Amino acid sequence: MELLSARGRSVWERMKASFWYEALKKKLPILVWLPRYSVKWLQMDLIAGMTVGLTVVPQALAYAEVAGLPVQYGLYSSFIGCFIYCLLGTSKDVTLGPTAIMSLLCASYIGHDPVQAVLLTFLCGFIQLVMAIMHLGFLLDFISYPVIKGFTSSAALTIGFGQVKNILGLHDIPQQFILQFYYTFRNIYETRVGDLILGLTSIALLVVLKVMKDSLAPTDEDTAVVVKVCRMVVWFFATARNAFVVVAAALVAYACELSGTKVFTLTGKTTQGLPPFKPPQFYEDTGNESLPFSEMVKDLGGGLAVIPLMGLLESLAIAKAFASQNEYRIDSNQELLAIGVTNLLGSFFSAYPVTGSFGRTAVNSQTGVCTPAGGIVTGVIVLLSLAFLMPLFYYIPKAALAAVIICAVVPMFDYKVVKTLWKVKKLDLLPFLLTFFMCFWEIQYGIVAGIILSGFMLLYKVARPKLEVSDHGVLVIVLDSGLNFPSAEYLSDTLYRQALLVSRPRSVILDCRHVSSIDYTVVNEIQDLLQQFRLNKVSLIFSGLRIVILEVLLAADLKGLEHTESVEEALQSLSEHHIVQEHDQSLC
Repeated sequence: MELLSARGRSVWERMKASFWYEALKKKLPILVWLPRYSVKWLQMDLIAGMTVGLTVVPQALAYAEVAGLPVQYGLYSSFIGCFIYCLLGTSKDVTLGPTAIMSLLCASYIGHDPVQAVLLTFLCGFIQLVMAIMHLGFLLDFISYPVIKGFTSSAALTIGFGQVKNILGLHDIPQQFILQFYYTFRNIYETRVGDLILGLTSIALLVVLKVMKDSLAPTDEDTAVVVKVCRMVVWFFATARNAFVVVAAALVAYACELSGTKVFTLTGKTTQGLPPFKPPQFYEDTGNESLPFSEMVKDLGGGLAVIPLMGLLESLAIAKAFASQNEYRIDSNQELLAIGVTNLLGSFFSAYPVTGSFGRTAVNSQTGVCTPAGGIVTGVIVLLSLAFLMPLFYYIPKAALAAVIICAVVPMFDYKVVKTLWKVKKLDLLPFLLTFFMCFWEIQYGIVAGIILSGFMLLYKVARPKLEVSDHGVLVIVLDSGLNFPSAEYLSDTLYRQALLVSRPRSVILDCRHVSSIDYTVVNEIQDLLQQFRLNKVSLIFSGLRIVILEVLLAADLKGLEHTESVEEALQSLSEHHIVQEHDQSLC
């Protein structure tokens, strides 16, 4: 008996352990792939991690410029996501770090202030973490595709043109797009020839290397070894083209400095070493006065809504795209958790807000990464750069970084989407164009305006459901969607105009086979309609009601409610009712 009891406890304990382990695997996806990790996976992850590392370092320096922060903050923001995502991420391809769009958004709110940037990261991480815990990811569904495309296309032009000043070597150009456009052309006569030549050369080199990579044909087993090696060399330099161009430009600038000629505008002095581990400041000493936490939050304003949402949206869109491409599934809520924790912890390493990077994720996928462990290699490369290479970043020309940014954001401008929207649904051009143009004024206004317009368009469809009216001796009205309170008055008005406010009132059959939802406001309106139809001595019959809708109507105890399973049955019922009426009249 004791033996059976012990066995029972053992089975129960194993079941409990299994349950907790399965629950833990959902929150720590590393436990899913780590037990199956192999030497082959390690080789592929090392190659992918090193390749992405060579991409992320120059991009991080460049994106910090877009955010209006010292260049080291780009690297501060690039390593923590690599390690956190390895533990919590569900996509093997996604890499978290600074991006062009996130940098542009941050620049709109932080005013070149690193303290504000770090606090924004902390608050963004906290908001994203709360959204993940409360499963609020569905809020992102209210940002429509035309709004996203309008924002990204506008952001591409804003970011790209914002770097023209560095290509030309101009100074003291305002951040706001319209003023930036005006002052760039106003001060164009101050262009530094050295910066212009280097910038254009860097852009040309980046474009050529990208074309070379895109034109590489896949290697066959019969291909000669020499050809394979040459293709591999071309592929490597083309993939790491950002690092190659930045290093080459820095060497040219260093040579010019040694010769005593200052031809280029350089990045200048940067802080050396790893960022200190410390909590973000919840106050700021500006010298004259101390800025309290409440004032700092007030200065961030709408950024506390826009940046967390856009960060989640960008990262999720990338994760879903590559999951579909490479035939695996992601957990959207776990992705929210990963990016929230990354930003929250990143604020302790002086990072500014990060999200998934499409460009670096594409590189990661194309180099054959097998697990998120490739991010560890990328993170180590960033840390080594911070520890040992920061003094060398002094000689990186701003024109070279501007070239990297311009070439990175050009593909974001999707001019073909206008043609697609025109063909598919012309009305969707309205939120696209509104978002696109308003983002040139203020990004947050553009996004909010696009969301509001999309929301109005959606609500209009709810408030004005499509009604197909046909005449079968009686009116048959087909409803094509749910019946909710915004549509109650519209349905009532339609029935009054078509059936009751005519010289001879007519019976109506409401075909409800497409109706999947109903609320109390509609039920109350139906009660009034049934009464009006009775007063006019005609019928209102509901056909094809789903069980859940019928249960609601029956629970409301509507007087005179008639329902049938089909329109044909309703027509037959009305026909029999009409015959009975005629018979009664003849007897009278």
